[in-house]
Amino acid sequence: MKITLSLLNELGACKSGIAWFNSVKNKPKTLEGWIDVAIKKDGINYGNWLITRIMNNEQRVSYAIFAAEQVIDIFEKQYPNDDRPRKAIEVAKAYLKNPNLENYASEYASAASAASEYASEYASAASAASEYASDYASDYASEYASAAYASAYAAAASASAAAASAYAAREEMQIRILKYGIGLINK
Repeated sequence: MKITLSLLNELGACKSGIAWFNSVKNKPKTLEGWIDVAIKKDGINYGNWLITRIMNNEQRVSYAIFAAEQVIDIFEKQYPNDDRPRKAIEVAKAYLKNPNLENYASEYASAASAASEYASEYASAASAASEYASDYASDYASEYASAAYASAYAAAASASAAAASAYAAREEMQIRILKYGIGLINK
């Protein structure tokens, strides 16, 4: 898939994303190339945004589960009595096994609500990782499944940002998540 200014506009890219895209001198020809540039040129958030817009629903659910699982241990050490993000992850996994929204509507609603509540409570402590995760969550809030997995991702990313002390560790985690996303798209 060729990434062009026209495609970014079609996908609803923000002004800063378009500016970042335009700042890249030798524009890559592939999505993988763009993700490499994003990693090297302080554009991890833009890479995440792009990946999630290109994925289908099942890929986004898998991506969000993977992302949340990368930081859930950090969150649970910091907040051992708060199981809302873990429940949201479990509901998203159940959805992947049987994507019948009627079967999971109440669980999705409850898990998404709980995870969203957590994300709101800790939003002030979140760094760039949680900002793009929250943005991602709001983009899909109208779908039960999307709300559940996006909320899980937002809550986990917020927890990571609040708990992680080293920028390098957070960046390494974000890169691992981006590479997982590329793998999902290339399946």
